[in-house]
Amino acid sequence: MNSDSNIRQKQLLHDRGICVIIPTYNNGGTIGRVVAETLEMCDDVIVVNDGSTDSTTATLRSIEGITLVEYEVNRGKGYALRCGFEKALAMGFAYAITLDADGQHYPADIAKFLKANQQHPGALIVGERNLEGVDRTKGSSFANKFSNFWFYIQTGRNLKDTQTGYRLYPLKKLKYLRLMPSRYEAELALMVLASWHGVKLVSIPIDVYYPPQAERVSHFRPGVDFARIFALNTLLCFLAIVYGLPLRIARWLMKYLRTGYAIVTFVFFSIFVTTPLVWLYVKIGKMTPKKRQNLHRIIQFIPRFIMLKHGLPGAKFSYKVADATAFDTPHIVICNHQSHLDLACQLIFTPNIVFLTNDWVWNNPFYGFLIRNAGYHAVSNGIDEILPRLKESIAQGYSIALFPEGTRSRDCEIGRFHQGAFFLAEQLGVDILPMYLYGTGKVLPKKSHMLHKSPIYIEVGEPITQQQLRDMGDVKQQAKRLRKHYQEKYQQIANRIEQDV
Repeated sequence: MNSDSNIRQKQLLHDRGICVIIPTYNNGGTIGRVVAETLEMCDDVIVVNDGSTDSTTATLRSIEGITLVEYEVNRGKGYALRCGFEKALAMGFAYAITLDADGQHYPADIAKFLKANQQHPGALIVGERNLEGVDRTKGSSFANKFSNFWFYIQTGRNLKDTQTGYRLYPLKKLKYLRLMPSRYEAELALMVLASWHGVKLVSIPIDVYYPPQAERVSHFRPGVDFARIFALNTLLCFLAIVYGLPLRIARWLMKYLRTGYAIVTFVFFSIFVTTPLVWLYVKIGKMTPKKRQNLHRIIQFIPRFIMLKHGLPGAKFSYKVADATAFDTPHIVICNHQSHLDLACQLIFTPNIVFLTNDWVWNNPFYGFLIRNAGYHAVSNGIDEILPRLKESIAQGYSIALFPEGTRSRDCEIGRFHQGAFFLAEQLGVDILPMYLYGTGKVLPKKSHMLHKSPIYIEVGEPITQQQLRDMGDVKQQAKRLRKHYQEKYQQIANRIEQDV
């Protein structure tokens, strides 16, 4: 990784609230190198000196740029990890990557944990070691298989490497630190408790280095530590029945109840309330500009009630509007596209908005009648055909909203921007109003019919003027540069929100 990439990675780790914790006990031969290589990958490094009696203490005290936690008496890896987690939380970090001090882990793999954290915010990321061809003792190999088997029995989740020390922990979800055992078995207990409490577990491949057995430093005590692990697994199996399993069943039921409740609410308001009222309103008398504006107010009432008053189950909604934004001025409104929920989020700000929709929305049996009478436009008709009607909408004070990506993102990443929005802004002579959306694609992902828990946030930026657009170049350049801007803005929003998911 070159210097610029290192700098960007360090900044991104810091922005996402990720630090590295290295517990160590008598690793004088390796700790200096491990810490130095880790500092090349991350600026925020916490080292916990677990009562070392060799050169480890002197080495650590000579290293600048780390946060050192130390105490005189060896208390065990579990206790060291707990001290590290508590220190990280006190310093304001949301996540901690743990790696061992004996040199078996490659700090360069921190980049893999960062990527996994971006893809699975709030998850516990487990580094799955590539042990093919590694010279391991029979006891070590058996212990890993033994641990994997009991972990599956206790949680119903299949992990291939439950004994790896290279992990990323969501610190704010570790509500049970005081229950951690003090020795090696602590890491297994943490994963079991996290699984019971609904923390997502994600396994990623990592490399590992094992020196020849004659050169290894191990603090594992086969008799005592196997006995402790056996006792812990016995206790966890009992708790899995009386505590873990009921929690898993309750979460499963809540997921279906949450989705069912949302569907019933939507169907009730769309079929039994809004659609009949709109049908009567449209059929009685002529459709005048004032009548159409009232229709837009009816449309806006539903998302405002659901998002601001009623709320989506499991989705905390928030928003921010730039001071310079005036919704009574017509704009071309652009927004990243993640979910069927996106329109509802945009509509909370103003009723004076007309959407360009695809055929699926235009012909929707629930609300197609509503949006057709509200003056929305089907994109499939072609820009040239609908442009005169868009000019009429602008003249009547309506903004035109569309999604430059053209379709919902599968993974919430910002897709390629088409040029249509920028062409329309040029033809209609209006500014572009950017909206940045986070979370709808996590609550209701593309191709999913279940509601998931996630915060939803939408931010309205300052209008981008015609002069600013011309300074970017032609419409092709405008699309390219604004897509890059959206990627950077979305990352900033995600970095902030995903520290608390």
